[in-house]
Amino acid sequence: MDAVALINGQGSDERSWQGCDWLWQQPETGLQALCAGAARIVVVAPHPDDEVLACGGLLGLAAANGLDTWVVAVTDGEACYPDEAWWTPGRLRDARRHELAAAVSALGIGAERITHLGIADGGVAAREAVLQRWLRRHLHKDDLVLAPWRFDGHPDHEAAGRAACHAARAVGCARLEYPVWAWHWMDPAYAHIAWERPRLLDISTGRDAKQRAIAEFRTQTGDVEQLQSPPILPAHVLARFHRNHEVYLA
Repeated sequence: MDAVALINGQGSDERSWQGCDWLWQQPETGLQALCAGAARIVVVAPHPDDEVLACGGLLGLAAANGLDTWVVAVTDGEACYPDEAWWTPGRLRDARRHELAAAVSALGIGAERITHLGIADGGVAAREAVLQRWLRRHLHKDDLVLAPWRFDGHPDHEAAGRAACHAARAVGCARLEYPVWAWHWMDPAYAHIAWERPRLLDISTGRDAKQRAIAEFRTQTGDVEQLQSPPILPAHVLARFHRNHEVYLA
């Protein structure tokens, strides 16, 4: 995530989401059923941290069960603090790459399972066709692709989601979408209209590892020196990713 997100204010309170009975009463889907026999799990992440916030539980459980995992970091999230004198785009690019490597390590995944595409942060829509072609060349029929919800409310997320959707269809592999910013701007009372088939994955056994992984994104949580701007991931945002379940959309 980054500061160009078209999201303002506190957003939907996590207590309101916890009161969304329709969502949490959906039947749970186990890891094996969710992955449906896929030989590899591919997470397309528009910015470093999206893959862990949305899919950290699944990634950790997949690694623990011997499933091959691959993170495609579309951008380096270097535009998250445009007004910072110390945290320049170059410094942020390096820091966020290191944070991502540490985060996936906390989930039991080696840094060699990350591919950095280096598309400009905030510029994914302009390179959507390029991203789609790249994914088509590198995806396999027995992959499960996890990508942002195509209506997530952030232009980079939506462009990455569209590119992954078209590429997965062309290759013929399975695909699920994950929300990140939607938890902020959506009204929980209307979730049943937007999400027809949510799939709930119980990550309670991997929740602690996910939280350790999230904590590695120190530039985003504000746990770094010389940061003058409000953090991208304040407590009210992080609360949405402290749950015992992750939600995926078919």
